Order: sequence, then C-alpha cells, then structure tokens
Amino acid sequence: MAQPWHGIYTILLTPFHNDRSLDEASLRDEVDFVIAAGAHGIVTPVNTSEFSLLDDDERRRLTEIVIEQARGRVPVVIGTAAAAVGTAVRLTRHAREHGATGVIAMPPYVIPLGPDGVLDYYRQIADAADGLPVVVQNVGGQVGAPLRPEAIAKIAEAIPQVLYVKEETLPSTHRISEVLRLGGDHLSGVFGGSGGRCLVDELQRGACGLMSGCHLVDAQVKVFELLEKGDEAGAREAFVRQLPAQTIWGLLGIRVAKEILRRRGVFRATVSRRPDTDLDEYDLRELDHAMALVQQDLVTGVVA
Repeated sequence: MAQPWHGIYTILLTPFHNDRSLDEASLRDEVDFVIAAGAHGIVTPVNTSEFSLLDDDERRRLTEIVIEQARGRVPVVIGTAAAAVGTAVRLTRHAREHGATGVIAMPPYVIPLGPDGVLDYYRQIADAADGLPVVVQNVGGQVGAPLRPEAIAKIAEAIPQVLYVKEETLPSTHRISEVLRLGGDHLSGVFGGSGGRCLVDELQRGACGLMSGCHLVDAQVKVFELLEKGDEAGAREAFVRQLPAQTIWGLLGIRVAKEILRRRGVFRATVSRRPDTDLDEYDLRELDHAMALVQQDLVTGVVA
C-alpha cells in the first residue's frame, strides 16, 4: 500500500507569455524549482493555477508537461474540477492515462448541485480515476461551492477512493478539526490551504500538510519539517517571517506570487489572465522588505 500523503503539496502557478499563451519552458523550470525546494508533492491546475481561465486543451497540455517533467520524483495531483460532470470525467481519465498520482476537484462551481448531485459527481470522478486517490477541494470565494463537514464525511464514507480533503472554507482551522472528527475514519488526511496563512495552527490540529501556491514553497517546507522534528518554537519563528509576504499576496492576488517567482528566476513574466491589480512602486518596495524576511529561511537560492 502506498504511503499516505503528507507535507507541502505545493500548487503550481501557470506561467504565461506576454501574449497570454502558456509558457511551457517556465512551467518546466517551475517543476524543477519546487522539487529542488523540497516540495513533498505537486498540485495543478487548481484555483491558484488560474484553472478556470484555461481551456480544456491547455489543461491537458499542462498536465502532460508537469507529469513528464516531474519524472516520478514527487507525487503529482492533477486538478480535474469542472462545471460539467462529463468534462471532469474526461480530464480525470486523461490525468490517469498520463501518470498522475491522484486527482483533486471542487464540486461543480457554476450551478451548484444538491447533495445527491455532488455525490454522483465525485463517484463518477472516482470511477474515471480507476484506483487513484481523489481529493475533495472545499473552498468558497469567487470560484467555489463549499460543502459542510457533514457532507464531506458522507462523501468519504460512500466513495472509498475519496481519501483526502483540501479544506479552506472559513474558518479553515475549525473546519479541519471538524472534518477530521466526522470523517477521519474514512480519510487518509486533510490538507490545509488558504495560502498557508494558518499553517502552524492547521498542522497542530492534525492536518497532514498544506496545498498552497509555490512561490514560498521552501519556506513552508522548513516550517513543516521543524514541526516534524518537534521544534515548535523554531517553526513559529520561521512562519512569522513569511507573513508579510503572505499578507501582500492575500491583498493583491496572483501577480504578487508571480513577481516572487520572477525574482527567484523561475518565471520570465508575471502575466496573469485574472484581472488582478497591477503592482505599483509602493507594492514592490513592500515586497522587497517582505522577501528580505523570508530570505532568512529559504533553503534554496535563486534558480537560474
């Protein structure tokens, strides 16, 4: 039996050229960067990857590149959420056929389904995954149809392949505790999310790891590994040094994460398909100070 997933399952951002087409070279560099940084697994494409602004062909191409570039060095979990069940099923089959380790999906997010419809959605994804673990991503916000902990527990009980949850509805810390209480007998683990802004609290409550954007992946790996060693004080100190950068990201969006990856030599451009705010000179100066704090804990340098 495969070892349960745990650790920092980092989410790739999707790199684009200036014409907004997929930058495949930067995507390959990103895969190598996160593995060198100590990521325990890779997740893509999901919300932080701008998945809803990719067409189905782009999602398939991204899947193929990431799995190929990872070369089995870490598990790769592919996002297959879709507004239509049939699309989610086809993307899941494609992920399995190309060597994904597992799949992750939110419930349908354009027209929310009732409980029976959501259960059928995940059952069909599990059938298409054909033995691969399935992760329920539970998120609200701009793109999401959040589930109550009781509903997640029923899905995990009814569908044995649903082994993991990414819980990021608010308050995520309390929700993680509740999902573990209600569904823990049927789950192999619950991951935190929310950009890693509650990383220590979530892990202390029993989360098996974190799924968050990869721009600070090595700093997050350090927090996780310090806690694994029992050094809570060291983990909290390292965590606090990430918070200014996390705050700027939470305020201004994807472009901040892409700017960090550009500074670290991973991305060639910070182009996003989301209508996020452009960074001005004050934002960039604040990011300078924030990243100087993070730099104290980075375990890898700039990737050429």
